[in-house]
Amino acid sequence: MNYQTKERPYLTVNDFYREKFGEKVFRIPLNAGFTCPNRDGTLSYAGCIYCSEKGSGDFAGDVSMTLEEQYIEIKAMMTKKWSSGKTIVYFQANTNTYAPVDKLRQIYDAALNLDPNIVGISIATRPDCLKDDVLKYLFELNKKTFLTVELGLQTIHPETAKLINRQHDLETFDQAVSRLRKGNIHVVAHIINGLPHETKDMMLETVAHLNKLDIQGLKIHMLYITRDTAIAKYLEKTNFKLLTLGEYVEIVADQIELLRPDIILYRLTGDAPKEDLIAPMWSLRKFVVTNEIDKLLRRRKTYQGVRYQNDQSR
Repeated sequence: MNYQTKERPYLTVNDFYREKFGEKVFRIPLNAGFTCPNRDGTLSYAGCIYCSEKGSGDFAGDVSMTLEEQYIEIKAMMTKKWSSGKTIVYFQANTNTYAPVDKLRQIYDAALNLDPNIVGISIATRPDCLKDDVLKYLFELNKKTFLTVELGLQTIHPETAKLINRQHDLETFDQAVSRLRKGNIHVVAHIINGLPHETKDMMLETVAHLNKLDIQGLKIHMLYITRDTAIAKYLEKTNFKLLTLGEYVEIVADQIELLRPDIILYRLTGDAPKEDLIAPMWSLRKFVVTNEIDKLLRRRKTYQGVRYQNDQSR
């Protein structure tokens, strides 16, 4: 792909959706009330140290409402920005394959019937929550609609994974990707920049590892600190260094240059609810962050995959 002819010097999810569906597609985040084995005591009661009580679903629907009510409310907000387009229902909060398969079937089959404009479903989960019967159902679901499974990795480094209490290893993630791809399921990996004590090189190594896997998309998140989380207590105790805006922009630009050119970028940063955010406050300005990344890549006259291609040609 010639990124110089595109609005941005990397492959965006908007580019991908427009090419696949022929028009604007926006995602409707819903909350089906799942829990997580890292919070219910199966693996741990503590959860990942950065995770809020909403299980990383701070902008998902209100779990006290039905899925239909959530969909109608959130779509109405979306259409104020985009007057038309198709939708993908996005199950974001907690671990959305962590339930008996009959429950998953009931929820996801019903979700696809909420609106004729729905063209797909996106399910966020952990790589250790893909039992054989669940995987079989996901293969079936993928034949009915465009299914995306989003897998949390966050880092490839075991010392960091232990610190943030991920409770799974890298091999489990790699195997989950391979198993999902046997059913031709679109896989999106999640990583976090700025995790405690990680260096820039470590963050680049995480992307380099993902280049070797059969993933189709990547979400890059910024570590932000919110109230009433374990990471907030850890910051108070250790005062570990948080990334500045400039440092974050440079790291993401380097990651994009290193990233395999066919991998779709779903996100370049993350933002927390303003009322809960402790630090860094610059993370609230999501569009400023993405614009600064774009500007840096333009100044460098580089684009997604340039370093990957150079490495491959050696």
